Formats: sequence, structure tokens, C-alpha cells
Amino acid sequence: MKTVNINDLELNEFYGVNNKKQHCKATFPILGAHGTKQTANVYFEIEPGDELGRHTDSAEELLFILEGDVEVEVGGETAPAQSGSIALVPLMVPHNIVNTGNEKAKILGFFGGANNIVATFEDSLAPINVNVVDTARMMEETA
Repeated sequence: MKTVNINDLELNEFYGVNNKKQHCKATFPILGAHGTKQTANVYFEIEPGDELGRHTDSAEELLFILEGDVEVEVGGETAPAQSGSIALVPLMVPHNIVNTGNEKAKILGFFGGANNIVATFEDSLAPINVNVVDTARMMEETA
């Protein structure tokens, strides 16, 4: 059995190379490298005024807002969301999350039907200096 406490996660900091508002701390607590077959998840935090960055994912995603007030943009539509809200992001649909509140936003994303995820961002992310996050490749590099 694999269990993870999100309060104990070590987060990696990412920021947009060209978009100064794109800034988050994130990690993938459970995915294929941990033995999953059909699911994966991502946990991230966004400071007030910052955003995750517009991107697509290789799997459908449910975004669960754990804390904070955010605006979720999916496929050109935007809606406010707060603690306790869930947003659906269909497969390969561009989406973004902006922290519109005064406190850190904490979000847990659940990916269905895939144990490894490829996220393609519109802007390159530093410090990795690429716009594609591939969890399978990421886990190989840290092994």
C-alpha cells in the first residue's frame, strides 16, 4: 500500500521563462513510477496573484481546490472556485489556474486512465527550461 501525506511533500519550484506571473511549487505524489496502472496525481501550490500557466495534459484531470480562492480557465471558459470545489479538465484541453485570493492556493489534481502524464505548457518553465513535463522521463532522471 502506498500512502502520501500532502503536508509532508517536498515541492519543486517552477516559474515561467517569459510569463512572470507563472509560478508554482509542485510535485507528483503518486503515479506510474509508484506502481499505479490507471491513475496519477499532482499537488501544487500557487501564491496570491500567480498562476499555474496555460497548458494541456495527456489525460483527463479533476482539479480539487483544497485551500484558497482561484479562477479556473478550461478551454477558454473561466469560473471562480474555492476550497472544496472540483473542476473537470478534459483530455488535451488548454487550462490554467490563477490564484485570485489573498492566501496560498493548494490544489490536488487527479488524472484518470493514465499512470504517467505529459503536460505541455505554452511558456517554458525554469529552472528546467522546457515547456514539456513528462512524468516518466522525470522519474527516470531522478532514479
